[in-house]
Parts: sequence; C-alpha cells; structure tokens
Amino acid sequence: MRRLPPHAVKLFEDETDLLLFPPLRAAWGRRGQPVEVRISGGNARRVVFGAINIDTGRRLFWVRSRQRSEDFCAFLGLVAHHYRGRPVALVLDEDPSHTAQTSRALATELGIVLIWLPKRCPELNGMDHLWGHGKDHICADRQYASIDAQVERFVAYLAGLSNQDALRQAGLLSRKFWLRL
Repeated sequence: MRRLPPHAVKLFEDETDLLLFPPLRAAWGRRGQPVEVRISGGNARRVVFGAINIDTGRRLFWVRSRQRSEDFCAFLGLVAHHYRGRPVALVLDEDPSHTAQTSRALATELGIVLIWLPKRCPELNGMDHLWGHGKDHICADRQYASIDAQVERFVAYLAGLSNQDALRQAGLLSRKFWLRL
C-alpha cells in the first residue's frame, strides 16, 4: 500500500450472497410455545459485488446471479470505468474468481493493482463488515416476495448510507483499524 501513488484510489472489495430464504436471527414468542416463521419454501440466490473507498466511503455495487471469474471481471470493468484516469488498488481475498488467470490479466490490463488479504481473515476487509450491517438491517428475519425485491432493498439501503456512516459501519474509522496503525 505504501508503494501506491499518493492519489491512488484504495478500495476494499468483497462479495456477498443474498438468499431468498431469510437468515433467522431473533424472534419473540411465549415461553414454551412454538413460534411460527413464515417462509416461502422456495429459495433463490444473487451475488452482490461491492467496493468501498477506504478514504472517502464511496461505494460501488454490482449484482450478478453467480460469482465466477467473468462476473468479477465485469465488476473490474465497472471499477475501472468509475475511476478512469486514476490508479486503483483493490484490497481483496483470494476467492477463486479473483485469482483466476483471466481476472488477474484483466486487472493488469485495466491498471488495477490487486492486494491480497491473508487467508481466512474476513475481519480485515471493511466491505465484509458493511455486508453484515446490511444483512442485519434488511435481510434478517424477513421473507421477501422475490429475490430481486430483496436485492433491490439491500443495495438501496447500503447505497443510501452517508459516506461517513458507511466508513463507520465498515470499521474504517476505528482507531484500531489495521491500515491506520
């Protein structure tokens, strides 16, 4: 990170799966009596790609039905278009969609530097914290009529956060944030 130009854009990148079947976190009920949880019985899945600017809190989102290298490459194209003319560094995990030869080659072609996080350390990725915040507020304990309705509400919620709130929820304003130490 220290070798990047001073005006380089530094982004945390990550993906999250949204499932129509809601994550169950909490419910109220009378002691000793079963609680009814209404679910559709069906399931569907979408993958939301996201990046947060470490300095400004601006976010980018890209919704796909899968998480393969071609989907990640499409997101790289969005990042490059959004920050055209500026050097970009993505801090990300070593998911197979990220480490695929086509993904690495496209990142190089677009001038995007990929900076790998240590394995099994999601707590180091600010975007991972933002996903958790969104899922707690939008997805947990709610059954949506369709996966598309859920994704639309999830992305709108996270995109609607102020940049300052996004930085706070991602843990990037903490004095103990690892990149600031």
